[in-house]
Amino acid sequence: MRIEDLLAPLPSALQIPASDVAAARPDDLVLIVLDDDPTGTQSVAGLPVLTRWDPDDLDWALAQGAPAVYVLTNTRSLAETDAARRNREVVATALAAAERAGVRVRFVSRGDSTLRGHFPLETDVLRDAIVEHGGTAPHLTVLVPAFPEAGRITVDAVHHWVVDGEATPVGETPFAADASFGYRASDLRDWVAEKTAGGIPRDDVAALTIDIIRAGATAVAAFLRQLPAGTVVVADAVDEHDMRQLALALHALDREGVDALLRIGPPYLRAHIGQPIPEPVTADRIDFAHERGGLVVVGSHVPLTTAQLEALQADRPGTVAVELDVRALVDERREAHLQSRADAVATAIANGTVIVHTSRELVTGRDGEESLEIARRVSAGLVELVARVLELAPPRFVIAKGGITSSDVASEALQIRRAQVVGPMLPGIVSLWQPQLGPAVGIPYVVFAGNVGATDSLARVVRTLADGAHPRG
Repeated sequence: MRIEDLLAPLPSALQIPASDVAAARPDDLVLIVLDDDPTGTQSVAGLPVLTRWDPDDLDWALAQGAPAVYVLTNTRSLAETDAARRNREVVATALAAAERAGVRVRFVSRGDSTLRGHFPLETDVLRDAIVEHGGTAPHLTVLVPAFPEAGRITVDAVHHWVVDGEATPVGETPFAADASFGYRASDLRDWVAEKTAGGIPRDDVAALTIDIIRAGATAVAAFLRQLPAGTVVVADAVDEHDMRQLALALHALDREGVDALLRIGPPYLRAHIGQPIPEPVTADRIDFAHERGGLVVVGSHVPLTTAQLEALQADRPGTVAVELDVRALVDERREAHLQSRADAVATAIANGTVIVHTSRELVTGRDGEESLEIARRVSAGLVELVARVLELAPPRFVIAKGGITSSDVASEALQIRRAQVVGPMLPGIVSLWQPQLGPAVGIPYVVFAGNVGATDSLARVVRTLADGAHPRG
């Protein structure tokens, strides 16, 4: 339906300043956000992010004095067993680091705003790991997948994707047909029941609807307070103020000893810590170390990414585009194909920005696990290419398009263990990191999800980075 028809019956949003939420949150608490792909940082600014979780990495992150730390687990690209193991490792390492630092930590599971990923696995594992390490199981599990800047909103427990003013229930979108994490339900109560194979029936899921949220934090807290321990709550949200209202209520309950394990889309963390919506990053705030052109790595295959790639090429007609053949990356031609493509990129980048993209054909396996393995091999090919280019001709900047791609390029190709999130490149979306350690220091890194933005968004980001301030001397 049209978005105006969906929203017309709703009560007006209450205006909640971010500063009210910041004042309400505990000063001694640091949130450890386990991010299942690196695009979770696209709505925040000024926070540390880790792609490794050794003790010294967590020590560094907690020493930054930030209210939240992102740990890139990249579990959306992993099988269930490996995803569970990574969650447990992060909990153990973070709790030990918190004890050394003398701070309290709580864990947040960051998932996809279009509902793809390992749920309920990750929240179950986090809850169990907290208990195993001597903590108390969180009283509630609260799901907030909304991402208003990207057109994902939840109304009356139904999650929608809004494009060009048309709100489509998410179960009817291409995201629901995902080869690894597909689903049918749009009502989040039904979705929880579906994903738990009936282990949590629909009627046991609590719907925190917009009429309760817009009645004020006291009403929200009263609704949540009366729920039995272990309840899964699905929360409506249409805008930032709805999320801040929920945050105020959760902070009030926290002071009463009623805590919640959060499973969230990208922007809720910002609302929960009371961070204002950051302004897009401009070129004068970015440190560049090199004069060459930039490198745009496109691994995502969703239709929006394809359209953005075409718009970028139209906007910068002289830009060289190098294509990696997906089928060649998964068969015996892999090495020769990678070598020829790496040589082509290294030559062209001396004169300007280069686009590297996979062929637009989607290659899937016989089941979800085989499809994930193909995706990993394709992403590994892109990673190897970027690593070779980094040695031959370090670029002015790197943009990685797609969740798995951006994770692997960051952690493997550029060897970014630690970074600071500078902020979004576009309003509420597309994260810019400044690496703090390793060979990519001085190379701004942009994490660009495959399924966000308008057709011209990629072109706008490249324009800012390619045409901005000169590298530092």
